[in-house]
Amino acid sequence: MTAPLHEPTTEAAPPAGFEAGSAPGKAVQGRSLGRIAWERLKRDKVALGGGIVVLFLVVVALLAPVITHLVGQSPYDHHEELIDPLFSTPTGSYGAISGDHWFGVEPVNGRDIFARIVYGARVSLLVGFLSALVAIVLGTVLGVLAGFFGGWLDAVISRVMDMLLSFPQLLFIIALVSVMPNKLLGLEGSGVRLFVMILVIGFFGWPYVGRVVRGQTLSLREREYVDAARSLGAGRFYILFKELLPNLVAPIIVYATMMIPTNILTEAALSFLGVGVKPPSASWGQMLSAALSYYESDPMYMVIPGVAIFITVLSFNLFGDGVRDALDPKGSR
Repeated sequence: MTAPLHEPTTEAAPPAGFEAGSAPGKAVQGRSLGRIAWERLKRDKVALGGGIVVLFLVVVALLAPVITHLVGQSPYDHHEELIDPLFSTPTGSYGAISGDHWFGVEPVNGRDIFARIVYGARVSLLVGFLSALVAIVLGTVLGVLAGFFGGWLDAVISRVMDMLLSFPQLLFIIALVSVMPNKLLGLEGSGVRLFVMILVIGFFGWPYVGRVVRGQTLSLREREYVDAARSLGAGRFYILFKELLPNLVAPIIVYATMMIPTNILTEAALSFLGVGVKPPSASWGQMLSAALSYYESDPMYMVIPGVAIFITVLSFNLFGDGVRDALDPKGSR
């Protein structure tokens, strides 16, 4: 029998960490859930654009005194020389827009609109973020307790959520602010109103978060890793803090990004109705309310705060949609 033309060769086993289709000698690196979510978010250019605008607005709100000082304007200074004494409207075109007053001046008193828009961002974002924080904390705690322990506790918390969801939030805030004293807990004037708005908006917002967290907790507590932790002797609080809460972070973050623009709109509506911050404190909703009397003679006074509210809410919504898609493991992107 003749010898084979070629000696049989044995294939060497692939090195540890080698994956089919990858470059030879290159180990496969593991990726955390946070890194995966970030890579998915980076591919969503619209969401990134919204996030950049949100970050810009936050920086503007934090640096409002610095910005207005650099442009040489104050949200409280009057410029009566730029106001027509007969019609109480700004002289010049487009609401007296100029190099000194980038967005023009207000009717009657001539306060700089750019400076008031910048300071108004502080009020809107402060109410939006802090009221969302109150709602997230209350909703997470009560939703987890209701979903994890169940029984009578779940029944009581669920009925409280149903009651609050059917309560007229705006009417309650209007009535509450109307009877609040001018001084409270060391705060005065607009500070009292801001404090009340943050607490009430957050308090009436937690049932929405609570329902989502309760539903997620009911689903997670039946998972295999929770049963495994129980079989190993883990206590309730260990399971609660080590197994359930880390898996609730993603839906909580998503819901927070959706709540903030809603809270900003609520603050603008309350200021528009006259129960928000008091003049001379700046608020976008307050500016819209004052512009109703001048929308024909000075339309820019209404357009500018309206555009500010629109861009802010749209940016938060776009960013929130992107965060939701990035944190959803079943998403297509």
